[in-house]
Amino acid sequence: MTQRILCGFDIPDHKKIRVIIDTDAACEADDPFAIVHAILSPKLIVRGIVAEHFARPDSMEKSYEEIVAITKAMGVTVPTFRGQRGPLESDGDISEGVRFIIDEAMEDSERPLFVLCQGAITNVAVALQTCPEIAGRMTVIWIGTHGEAPYKAPFREFNAGNDIAAANFVLRSKVNLWLVPSQVYGTVTIGIAEIKRRISVCGKIGQHLYENLMTYNNSGEAGWTQGESWSLGDSPAIAIALNPGCGHYKTVPAPEIASDTSSATAADAGNIRIYTDVDSRYILEDFIAKLELFSSDQS
Repeated sequence: MTQRILCGFDIPDHKKIRVIIDTDAACEADDPFAIVHAILSPKLIVRGIVAEHFARPDSMEKSYEEIVAITKAMGVTVPTFRGQRGPLESDGDISEGVRFIIDEAMEDSERPLFVLCQGAITNVAVALQTCPEIAGRMTVIWIGTHGEAPYKAPFREFNAGNDIAAANFVLRSKVNLWLVPSQVYGTVTIGIAEIKRRISVCGKIGQHLYENLMTYNNSGEAGWTQGESWSLGDSPAIAIALNPGCGHYKTVPAPEIASDTSSATAADAGNIRIYTDVDSRYILEDFIAKLELFSSDQS
């Protein structure tokens, strides 16, 4: 298994891991930053990227198109797959993305497999429903939920809320799950001024990341944002795969996600890992430094 080195340095081969990125890349502006970070990281052998829906018509297809736009702007080729068209109970088909997750999990490999979920967790839920034995053959890192129970939802958590049935299926599945809840992923904040000064100048992909963010920020969809800052809330999935110790975590019973996305205590719940904080400096600087190295090498 070989990979192209994109940021100017490599690491010992035995330290590399396989990853699948599962992403609702078109829902807002943070997913593309995380996707680029993963592709640029020599530790992560990105076996494929699976498009995730965000509970709107044609949203999975929009995510797929954004993934293609990102890899095109980078000038790289990464296998890209369409996932489920909508939430668990609305799509009875098994998508190419789900079949890819199953095939990759069942592959005999000395490298551990991590599935990095940056949105609703429908594709992983369908994969686990279809082939339950993959639960013991992968680690899922998920950006989602409000975390440890009991916890009353201060707002509707976007990723869990886009498919609550899938969230609860995965939480009950006994898969090795590392959860990054809202209180943690919301702390990875960067100013738009820094994005313009340090990221937009990094070639076609830097410009794409900046322009994509600004288009969304100036749209009617962005009423929830602060105006001139952004939470790169999906990036902890990449950073934790790179360095599981880049934050503190604890092992707790998996919660049950209520209809308002509150975390409720679940009977007979298995244990999961929940992160209580992450190192934002490491996450942001590692990404920007790799992007700068990549851009410098291209030019």
